[in-house]
Amino acid sequence: MTSLIAAIDLVLLPLAALADPVRYLLEPDRSTVGFTYSFGDGLDDGTMPVLDADLLVDLDTPSRSQVDVTVNVRGARTGFFLATEALRSAQVLDAATYPTIRFRSTRVTAEGTGARIDGEFTIRGVTRPATLTAQFYRQQGTVPGDRDRLSIYLTGSVSRSAFGASGFAAEVGDRVDLRILARIRREGT
Repeated sequence: MTSLIAAIDLVLLPLAALADPVRYLLEPDRSTVGFTYSFGDGLDDGTMPVLDADLLVDLDTPSRSQVDVTVNVRGARTGFFLATEALRSAQVLDAATYPTIRFRSTRVTAEGTGARIDGEFTIRGVTRPATLTAQFYRQQGTVPGDRDRLSIYLTGSVSRSAFGASGFAAEVGDRVDLRILARIRREGT
């Protein structure tokens, strides 16, 4: 996790940077959804590609912000082939039946220098509440005050059994920690 934050290498943005909500477009080839899960006595990591995102960001009044993100379960990858196949299997995420995971915000509030995003995950056709913590950054190479290209670093956790993804429970822990790096650009730029 420390290496991911160091790789961002950006300047943290104050929340009072913008006056009105602004529509941003996701840069999917530069964005990642990472996750960590316990496997046996250790931890393993994986990724899923982002398919789509609808982002309305108001850094001055976070409560006017909205987030709707869909990721590709069929594109999920872990550290080794057998774990990837197990993840996509009917016992866990059932990628054949449920090819996407969706997060939709229901409330955004300022929290410190970032935001708390309350919302709902839909996994395996089951929708449950969840909370993500967000930090906003200027992208590397931008000048102070430029808000055209931003990065959002989101973290949170989900219980996989709460969504019916409980297969291989003897080998794999229930808690899945999320690390999402979304690179976005202001619509029209």
